[in-house]
Amino acid sequence: MINNGNKVFIVDGSRTPQLKAKGKPGPFAASDLAVAAARALLIRNDVPLDKIDEVILGCMMPSEREANISRVAALRLGIPQTVPAWTVQRNCASGMQSIDSACHNIASGQANLILAGGVEAMSRAPVLYNRHMVNWLGDLMRARSLSQRLKVFSQFRPGHLKPVIALLFGLTDDVVGLNMGETAENITTRFGITREQMDSFSATSHHRLINAMENGYLDEIEVLYDASGKYYDHDDGVRADSSVEKLAKLRPAFDKKYGNVTAGNSAQITDGATWLILASEQAVNDYDLPVLAEIKDTQWAGLDPAVMGMGPVHAMTPIMQRNQFAIDDVDYWEINEAFATQVLGNIAAWKEEEYCQTNLGLDKPMGEIPHDRLNVDGGGVSLGHPVGASGARIVLHLANVLKRTETKRGIASLCIGGGQGGAMLIENVNA
Repeated sequence: MINNGNKVFIVDGSRTPQLKAKGKPGPFAASDLAVAAARALLIRNDVPLDKIDEVILGCMMPSEREANISRVAALRLGIPQTVPAWTVQRNCASGMQSIDSACHNIASGQANLILAGGVEAMSRAPVLYNRHMVNWLGDLMRARSLSQRLKVFSQFRPGHLKPVIALLFGLTDDVVGLNMGETAENITTRFGITREQMDSFSATSHHRLINAMENGYLDEIEVLYDASGKYYDHDDGVRADSSVEKLAKLRPAFDKKYGNVTAGNSAQITDGATWLILASEQAVNDYDLPVLAEIKDTQWAGLDPAVMGMGPVHAMTPIMQRNQFAIDDVDYWEINEAFATQVLGNIAAWKEEEYCQTNLGLDKPMGEIPHDRLNVDGGGVSLGHPVGASGARIVLHLANVLKRTETKRGIASLCIGGGQGGAMLIENVNA
């Protein structure tokens, strides 16, 4: 909990459109996305770059040219070399981790002004040589004579060319031997969630995103321009014609025979970046900065990796207890839609006495999150889930929802591959 220290304010934020992966590397590297999202944000807030104390960026899979991608982005943005920058990685919550790290540094007085966010270019996840090929290349490099080289060449086999798809391994928990979709199927079974419920939730996600686009609720987006001059100004995975009937035609993606989790009721693989400017009260006053929201509390939780999607209720529950909140005390919620069934499972868990008592240490059920106050402008199913960026995006968008609706309080939360959950409580100080 953030207390007994400096207040931490969200000054402003921006993000790129989230671009759906289309089977080949997308038009932007992760650092391109990060720079594009931050440039206009820094300009419109007239932030003195030499007064930024540090830059923190979450990213799970930077490319081979983006070691410490936070530093790469900072220098490309023209932030002085004297400003340190560092990268954090907590799988799906990397973007939220960057904000949390910034919060602690500001609250403790170590910093006053921090640029924090997250980025992922999932379409550019590495395709690697397998170990047989790596060993063969090592032998070839060590060979000195012609006869030695010929011997190594004779040992080459077609199987050496079988690629290692890093994204597939990144979305698999090696400890329990399950990919993220299989963990979602476990939640489906545990709470008896039907295929129709999942598809209905997914169609609603698309319709809500379309509504947000049509009503101008996504002014957090900065337009991208590629090298050929083509522009990208919206989240391009959205489907205005999405319906339960159409989604029902899709085959299960993970459990081919008995499963209910499909590509249509799962988060899309996407590229995107989000940044927030975080400031202490002193920095707000010194540089005449606006205030979008205040970060009040954060929480991380661990749980069984086989049901990692239940992370949100495990992280949100301690926040609710510490602050003595009932569900009605929270105006809006953002729970990242890694899978439709995963969000539905969290809603079900807080309504179930057994789960609340056995897993969350509650005497009675927490209650039901109203669907009309949850992910009101869509989520990962329609927007996509660029892993390193999503944690920052849901915090930024929640702050904008509170501002738009003139309401006070919101909680953003997400599940984390490997069996964790993260949550953040924010308040609209202008409500």
